[in-house]
Amino acid sequence: MELNFQKPKLEDRDWVMQFLSLQKSRSCEQTFANLYLWRRQYPAGIAVVGKTLVIKTEGEVQSFSFPIGKKEDIKETVDILMEYSKEQGFPFQMHLVTPEQFELLEELYPGKFTISYDRDMADYIYETEKLANLPGRKYHGKKNHINKFKRMYPDWSYEALDEQNVEACFKMALEWRSQNGCNDHEEKNAEMCVALNSLRLFRELNLTGGVLKTGGRVVAFCMGEPACDDTMVVHIEKALADVEGAYPMINQQFVLHEAESYRYVNREDDMGEEGLRQAKLSYRPAILLEKGRVTQR
Repeated sequence: MELNFQKPKLEDRDWVMQFLSLQKSRSCEQTFANLYLWRRQYPAGIAVVGKTLVIKTEGEVQSFSFPIGKKEDIKETVDILMEYSKEQGFPFQMHLVTPEQFELLEELYPGKFTISYDRDMADYIYETEKLANLPGRKYHGKKNHINKFKRMYPDWSYEALDEQNVEACFKMALEWRSQNGCNDHEEKNAEMCVALNSLRLFRELNLTGGVLKTGGRVVAFCMGEPACDDTMVVHIEKALADVEGAYPMINQQFVLHEAESYRYVNREDDMGEEGLRQAKLSYRPAILLEKGRVTQR
C-alpha cells in the first residue's frame, strides 16, 4: 500500500484549510501555520488518506494524527492506516488525540484502543471576555500589572501587525533572542526560529498580529490564527523583560483588538515548564484540552 506523505509547503495551505474547515477542533496543532512553522523541529508529513487529511510523524516512532475531515469518513481512514502500519512493520498509534476524538474512536471500535494523556501537552483555553476585561478579584493582580504599565509608559500604543511595523518586530525578536540566551538553548532557539519565520511569512500564512509600543519602540508582539469559528489560537507572544507589565499588556490588547469576535482564546500548552504552567493557570482557563497517545489494546 502506498501513502504519499510529504512535508507541508506554503502552496498546500488552501487545500489543507479545506480539510481543517470540515471539523471543529480547538486544538492548537490543527492549524496550518502551526503545522508549517514547526515542520523542521518536529518532522511530519501530510497526505490525503481515504477522504481525510492525515499528519504522520517521522523518525524512530511513527504515529498518525486523528483523521481530519467528516465524521462519516473517519473509519475508512483508520482502517487504511492500521493496514498500512502492519505492512510497514510498525505498531499503529495516533498522537495528540482529544477526549472528544477518542470518544468517536470508541464508538467506531468498541474496546479496541486505549489512550494515555500527557498533561504537558494540554492546551489552555480561555473565555475571550475574561481575558479582555479581567473581571473580579481573581484577576486583580493582572489588572494591577496593566495599570502600572500604563502609569510607567503613558505614551504606549497598540497597532495591528502590518508591513509598516513588521521589521521593527523582527528587530525586537532578535533583541529578545540575545537577552534570553537562545543560542545556547536548543528549545529556545527553535522557538525563536519559529517566531522569526512567523513574522517573515505572516501574510502568506494569514496570521493575525498585534504590536505593543512605548515611545515608538516595539516592546512586545503577538501572533495567532483561528482554530475554528469560535476559537483564536495564540501561537507567538514575545515581550522585553526590562519593560514591566509588557506581557500582560500585549495579552489583553491582542484579545481586545484581534480576538473579540471569538468566544475562546487558545494559548497553547505549557510543555511541562512549571513557571509557564503557573502563569497560564493564573489566567483561569475555562478548558484544559487534554491530548493523548492512542494505541491498540
